[in-house]
Amino acid sequence: MNKPALLLQIIARLESAHASALQAAKTAHSAATHEENIPDNKYATLGLEASYLAQGQANRAQDILVSLKAFRQMVVQKFSDATPIRLTALVQLEDEGGASRLVFLGPAAGGLCLTFEEREVMVITPASPLGRELLGKRCGDSLQIRTDGLREYEIVSVC
Repeated sequence: MNKPALLLQIIARLESAHASALQAAKTAHSAATHEENIPDNKYATLGLEASYLAQGQANRAQDILVSLKAFRQMVVQKFSDATPIRLTALVQLEDEGGASRLVFLGPAAGGLCLTFEEREVMVITPASPLGRELLGKRCGDSLQIRTDGLREYEIVSVC
């Protein structure tokens, strides 16, 4: 797989999410400060609620911006089957039922899913349970993750 192209796609998705969060914050701010939302009694809280929403969206935009910066500064590493897994590894896992999944070990934006080269790729971070288990492992190793039950995976490939 072309990991530099994958990195560019992740950055593009984060830029889009950042723009959406900024727009949502601006919209909520406009609603919070609109003259029709000035409270005329103690039960009229629409302006206050909109201000909380605006702050939440602004915080979300800031978090995405931090993730964007981390991905823009990242240098994609090459891995072989013998190389220990660390940041920028693209790992193919297979569960006990034979189902395969691709995960990209990134510095931030855990949970981001995208389609790349007709495959679904999920970004995970070293802070996630799966990310913690993958660090230092190699192709052919097995690992167990406890989520809603115990799941076992085999590392099929690393690039």
